[in-house]
Amino acid sequence: MKKFYTDTRVLYADTDAMGVVYHGRYIVWFELGRTEFLREIGFPYTELEKLPFWLPVTVTHCEYKSPGRYDDLLEIATWPSKLTFATVQMSYEIRRKETGGLLVTGYTEHAITDDKLRPIRAKKVCPEAWEATMDIIRANEAE
Repeated sequence: MKKFYTDTRVLYADTDAMGVVYHGRYIVWFELGRTEFLREIGFPYTELEKLPFWLPVTVTHCEYKSPGRYDDLLEIATWPSKLTFATVQMSYEIRRKETGGLLVTGYTEHAITDDKLRPIRAKKVCPEAWEATMDIIRANEAE
């Protein structure tokens, strides 16, 4: 499966009173993975927004498997898992890099809109991003 990887380290500020990563922090790391995925395929958010091509989050799903702790080096795996004319779903796995231990899995769903939050057809507004994303989805489905 073609996945895109981003590393981050757990800061003290990322933990809660129990000494583990605060549950909401994983959603921020999903965004980090998604942002770096777009940059890696050649479509950073800053460029997409100029079209305008926005990706507001409509659904967030996160399953917690094992707690992360202060100073863990994490690896965020990100990949597009579904694309329709006006929505995209991104999937994620966050692992402890040193051991490969799975901390969370999840996905986010995004509407594809203009800067007024009106749905747009991604294939018409940015066909290059559409094709790059579809190529990854097709390759992953073929495995």
